[in-house]
Amino acid sequence: MDIDNFRKNKKTAVLCSVYEDLESRIVGLKEMSKEDRSLEELVEEEIGELEKQKKEIQKQMEDILVKDKARDDANNDYPSEIVLEIRAGVGGDEASLFAVDLANMYDRYAEKRSWGFRAIDTSLSDAGGYKEATFEIKGKDVYRDLRFETGVHRVQRIPETESKGRIHTSAASVAILPIFKRSLVEINPVDLEVDFARSGGAGGQNVNKVETAVHLTHKPTGITVKCTAERSQYKNREKAMSILQAKLEEMQREKEDKEYADKRKVQVGTGDRSEKIRTYNIPQDRVTDHRIKKTWHNVEEIFKGGMDPLVEEYRKIGEIRDVEENEKHSS
Repeated sequence: MDIDNFRKNKKTAVLCSVYEDLESRIVGLKEMSKEDRSLEELVEEEIGELEKQKKEIQKQMEDILVKDKARDDANNDYPSEIVLEIRAGVGGDEASLFAVDLANMYDRYAEKRSWGFRAIDTSLSDAGGYKEATFEIKGKDVYRDLRFETGVHRVQRIPETESKGRIHTSAASVAILPIFKRSLVEINPVDLEVDFARSGGAGGQNVNKVETAVHLTHKPTGITVKCTAERSQYKNREKAMSILQAKLEEMQREKEDKEYADKRKVQVGTGDRSEKIRTYNIPQDRVTDHRIKKTWHNVEEIFKGGMDPLVEEYRKIGEIRDVEENEKHSS
């Protein structure tokens, strides 16, 4: 038995100490028996009881590690934490305002699902919309249920500034990045460029006086990450690193998905953020998903977080896709 594994786990560390104490007592009893043969029968009986206790404790520790591994494996398939990135696309100020609508839609849906939702970093346009924004969402099934939201979302509506009543089309890209407990990517520190700055916005006077904002650049890929959500530089750097790892893992997944796409029975896109996936047509009160050629109505309700019909549709597709992914890895 590898006792070190039990020592490292916080849940089994105490039981491990009891196990080692029992072993020590058994050794002591054996020494006592050697010194006084008249005690041999009593010692053997006592040792038998202690061995039973050892086996029971060993089984408890093994069960704990098995459950922990199963939980980690499940979390690594469907993590309970994601990063949501939204960037305004074509459409100027109207696109940035649409980006806010999308962020609010996910925020309200997260609230309905009792998920945690908070901003990591935001960049505003002159119109008060998002040029780009990064959010953290935490909760049960968050990645499982939002993983197919990645891609270009379009809106068709009459902007408030449009005097002639013409319908404008604008777009924003969405990316869903899972945060895995066990990262599959190794980042070499020499490949990182780290800059610090003062955080703006809410957070108290300390945020604006101390350089807590962290800006990471991964030199081999050119990927940049900024985090201003936390009050300490260390926590912002830690969060930025986890997002960078998620981005690098996303690049690897996109490459694998594109290589495998032609073999899929269920085509739901490559997961690339440049792929047009959905149009929200306000005048006609409809939402169309271009991947599965399906339409829903009551756009305003969907913008208020009523995403259940869309999520349910993709949950069914996701189950089939997962079977195909498992077949791919087992073949």
